[in-house]
Amino acid sequence: MVVILRESPRAVTAGNMELLPIPAFDDNYIWLLRDPTGRALVVDPGDATPVLEALGDSPPPHAILVTHHHGDHIGGVEALLRRWPGTPVHAPQDARIPVASQRVAEGDSLAIGPWRFHVLAVPGHTRSHVAYHGEGLLFCGDTLFSLGCGRMFEGTPAQ
Repeated sequence: MVVILRESPRAVTAGNMELLPIPAFDDNYIWLLRDPTGRALVVDPGDATPVLEALGDSPPPHAILVTHHHGDHIGGVEALLRRWPGTPVHAPQDARIPVASQRVAEGDSLAIGPWRFHVLAVPGHTRSHVAYHGEGLLFCGDTLFSLGCGRMFEGTPAQ
């Protein structure tokens, strides 16, 4: 399954997953990937409240994926860990992401629940920015947007 968004994201179900976009702040999305048992993978939870509302009494998430250190991508992680202690948090090697329990880098492979993802280094927006690719999905944080690429704060176009 490949999801290409040309309008506001909506839930998509295919095979062993449901992909659910959760609006956050004025212009962000937090992504939930749910398996048939209701367990989720949470991607870039900048705010815990909409994630907690979406998951309700669901079982604990399989894991949390973080693409980079900006608050609108990690701001909700601590609250989610208070709700579900011990949930693995995969994040790039960056001291500005103190909530990480598992550090990831280019070339790493992750097996999370029923899914498999490969880690891609995508510096530019931030020097330690990563993306997660697998299952026909790309979770790329602020690297790509529907109208182009994200702003570069710490990197260069060549990166």
